[in-house]
Amino acid sequence: MNEAPTKQSSEPTSLRELATLFLRLGATAFGGPAAHIAMMRNEVVHRRGWLSDETFLDLLSAANLIPGPNSTELAIHVGFQRRRWQGLWVAGLCFIAPAMLITAVCGWMYVRYGALPTASWFLYGVKPVIVAVIAQAVYGLAPRAAKTWPLRALGALAALLFALGANEVAVLFGAGALAACVGARRWTNESSGSAMVLLPLATSAAVMSRAAVDLSSLFWVFCKIGSVLFGSGYVLLAFLRADLVERLGWLTDAQLVDAIAIGQVTPGPVFTTATFIGYLLRGPAGALVATAGIFLPAFVFVALSGSLVPKMRASPRSALFLDGLNVASLALMVVATFQVARAAIVDLPTALLGVAAASLLIRYRLNATYLIIGGAVAGYMLHR
Repeated sequence: MNEAPTKQSSEPTSLRELATLFLRLGATAFGGPAAHIAMMRNEVVHRRGWLSDETFLDLLSAANLIPGPNSTELAIHVGFQRRRWQGLWVAGLCFIAPAMLITAVCGWMYVRYGALPTASWFLYGVKPVIVAVIAQAVYGLAPRAAKTWPLRALGALAALLFALGANEVAVLFGAGALAACVGARRWTNESSGSAMVLLPLATSAAVMSRAAVDLSSLFWVFCKIGSVLFGSGYVLLAFLRADLVERLGWLTDAQLVDAIAIGQVTPGPVFTTATFIGYLLRGPAGALVATAGIFLPAFVFVALSGSLVPKMRASPRSALFLDGLNVASLALMVVATFQVARAAIVDLPTALLGVAAASLLIRYRLNATYLIIGGAVAGYMLHR
């Protein structure tokens, strides 16, 4: 049975409510962007009614179209929707801050002891729960995104292309364009003006040399990466290696792999890998500067594109473009679910944890944070 349609609340949201929610999500949202998005939907659509599923999908598609960390940009979009400019900063900073602090502590431990803390028992129990959280979100969003047979076929094609390794941005834009072109025949009386499309922007960065690391250079390196990077943490690895290992010689390959690992296993945005690297290179000040550099473009892009989303939905042709984007974004989540599940469901106990978490989410709509804590406790008990 599908979930009941959601309605968007007209009640005002306080900055304190935004801060409280996104601080908690930033401290507990493990599992990468797909899991973060699922947890946000659970909180802002179903538990609080701040957004409808349709608006949530539109914002998710807008976040997918601009460079930077998608889940962070989605948090910023939610803040902008609920409290405009103040909400934009409060939601984004509160989502980033817990992960930044946790990652900075890991950086301090790495510098002091030369190794990363072990967390195998923790991830063993948490990962199956993350799979359930993502699956529950896909289950709820599917009827809203894939609402017609042409859109379902388009979603299936997008999922196939994602699974085969096609460029994410190309597939998203292509799905939107195809939906707009096919559906545009219904709007022959509409003016021939072009549809509004959120185009990725690019910013310039200072040219770096292999000189000693200074805070200004550190900021611009990460600002450049945050301005042009689409895709997953593995794409982030490629960008970081090209700049920090090969071009600048600031890190070794082993240090870079450790930094990516920390970004993957800590809660919140994977881009807090920058915090860890900044700490390695210049201590606490470097951690703060690198974090500011990689996340600042996300705030700028959302500020520039956020007001366009409702205008796109109001235009019939642009709305068709958004419909195509939405179903392709859902397809991307489906593929991510299978990828995470392959790494998370490794034996019978993890399979049982995943099934139990999914059952509790779908039947009782429990808070995903409590399930993640339960998964961590189960992982600890199973590894005693």
